[in-house]
Amino acid sequence: MRGDMAPEWSYPPAKRGDVVDDYHGIRVPDPYRWLEENDSPETAGWIEAQDRLTRDFINSGPNRDRIRARLEKLINYPKYSVPWRKGTRWFFSKNDGLQNHWVQYWQESLDGEPKVMIDPNTFSADGTVALSGFSLNHDATMFAYSVSRGGSDREEYRVRKLDSGEEYPETFPWCKFTGIGWTPDSRGFYYNRYPKPGTVPEAGENRHCRVYWHSLGSLPDRDTVAYERPDDPDLMFSPYTTEDGEYVVMHPSRGTEPRNGIYYRRADGGTDGFTRLLDGFDANYHLVDNVGRIFYVWTDLNSPRGRLVAIDLDRPDREHWHEVLPEGPDRLAGASMAGGMLVADYLKDASTELKVLSLEGKFVRDIPLPGPGSAFISGRRDDRHAFVSFTSFTHPGTQFKYDTATGEMAVWRKSASVFDTSAYESTREFYRSKDGTRIPMFVTRRKELPRDGASPALLYGYGGFQVDMTPWFSETYGLLLERGFVLAVPCLRGGTEYGEEWHKAGMLEKKQNVFDDAIAAAEYLVANGYTSPGRLAISGHSNGGLLTAACLTQRPDLYGAVHVGVPLTDMLRFHRFSVGHFWTSEYGNAESSAGQFRFLIEYSPLHNVRDGTRYPPVLITTGDTDDRVVPAHALKFTAALQHACLGDGGPVLVRFERKAGHGGGKPLSKSLDENADLFAFLFRIFGLMTP
Repeated sequence: MRGDMAPEWSYPPAKRGDVVDDYHGIRVPDPYRWLEENDSPETAGWIEAQDRLTRDFINSGPNRDRIRARLEKLINYPKYSVPWRKGTRWFFSKNDGLQNHWVQYWQESLDGEPKVMIDPNTFSADGTVALSGFSLNHDATMFAYSVSRGGSDREEYRVRKLDSGEEYPETFPWCKFTGIGWTPDSRGFYYNRYPKPGTVPEAGENRHCRVYWHSLGSLPDRDTVAYERPDDPDLMFSPYTTEDGEYVVMHPSRGTEPRNGIYYRRADGGTDGFTRLLDGFDANYHLVDNVGRIFYVWTDLNSPRGRLVAIDLDRPDREHWHEVLPEGPDRLAGASMAGGMLVADYLKDASTELKVLSLEGKFVRDIPLPGPGSAFISGRRDDRHAFVSFTSFTHPGTQFKYDTATGEMAVWRKSASVFDTSAYESTREFYRSKDGTRIPMFVTRRKELPRDGASPALLYGYGGFQVDMTPWFSETYGLLLERGFVLAVPCLRGGTEYGEEWHKAGMLEKKQNVFDDAIAAAEYLVANGYTSPGRLAISGHSNGGLLTAACLTQRPDLYGAVHVGVPLTDMLRFHRFSVGHFWTSEYGNAESSAGQFRFLIEYSPLHNVRDGTRYPPVLITTGDTDDRVVPAHALKFTAALQHACLGDGGPVLVRFERKAGHGGGKPLSKSLDENADLFAFLFRIFGLMTP
């Protein structure tokens, strides 16, 4: 065993039930089905016992409080978003350093005196009530904002006047993933919501999304349905208003399918439906902007790396589309308009390149960036100046003011991070996966660190749902770099770093490619002397938690420690919980398809825990109010691993956070606690000293 760890662990007993399910003639035991009842006294008692075990382990190792204190010091400096304009006013968000939530500000001009627009830190004493979104009206005199509690995806919307702070009396419950589409005269807005719990069967509470028209000052119960699709109850809608205030637009989709549509209507308060501009659900579409009745649309239709087309609403048939930016060798990740120009956002080997073009697609110039990293531009098509935000693993967030007419760019705000990045380097390297596919990976470490296999390393991955792993700056990971860790972030298949084909190569029956990519990344780090198996930790959250759980069950010999964050682990039943049915296009459905059952059970982490296997130390994290990936995944996986590890391997620990959901809206204090616990766990496993 490592460090001062005992050779055996006394885990809280977890009864093994006799539940067996039949999947297409194959009987599959589910002995821990009872842990799906998160609120039952039996489950609650088991969780309490697990809490004591986890706290005893973390608190008896390196000084966890010193780790947390160092994290606080690293993160305690002012941080800003890019400024942006609505009407004649400017807006930005800021965190003074250790505030639980970022505060939203506004000012009359770009150089004006900042005033608080809304401060989520006043919502609750412990920070567990958060601002989850807001939408300003056309002249920026009022805004609708949403509040979530305990990290839940469920939102409640309210409306507030900007100048006075006065609130309208109405509130809008039963919202989730909600958008707001104001009318230009601000007499009301369109919004989407789901059925009130109890009015439909529980399985339907996350279906039957409807768009309503709300007249400001009236009761939401009297709102009129502006659009619904009872013939297709899985469709999701989220309306918003175009920059010119002329149209309300929404991109209907079914869960996380990489195919959607574009519907629109005049922003006039009418309730006579929406025009279905794009309704074939044959590709991904996103409205970039409009110039009058010309819609500029990003799409991957017949172009997996993306292209930009202009669609005339008066002649919307495809034969009349004008291709503004054709598909190129690099992925067109998106586009925006600023200063009468187009700004195209390309991904080249998972790093951003920004190009300025005319509205007809003629190249004007590149926007220079400090190096490989992530960048985006914020601006309006009628403003000469825009703002570019840039970050990388060794470059704290920096904002530049960019002149779209001349190309001049100057620093607007630069992060005052206390973490000295000059001692570290970040390189983009390439390795081969099991099937020979070339995978990029960012490796960050102290410059003089020898490649002798002795360094601890953290491999962080995701691999799914079109999520790109482009570089970002993290003060939290700065603590690990200070202690000699190597940070490795591979761009696994399942994202769209190289377009939709890269995503498709990591979903459904090809999901194993993602795990192979991560395993090959670990093998590359070991083979090239960055670390060794006993010093390598792997970490991931959500779909990334599925990744680390699968890597654990498939190659337990390859890691010295594993962090499984808010994971999916039961891939035969995930679609039965909360919004899990949204993900069947990504993963499949074991109940409805025999073929999909076969590839799901092949990698489903819960069903691939093997007795007699020596698993490395594991920390599993989840939260009681996670209504996206329910805690049952983490709890059942914990019980299965602990049963398999009796007398050898481990420890297997679960960290169960109260009043915390999947991650969105989590207060900084809870994030600091969670990271301090994770790092204390890793430090003890690897025998490291505290800061």
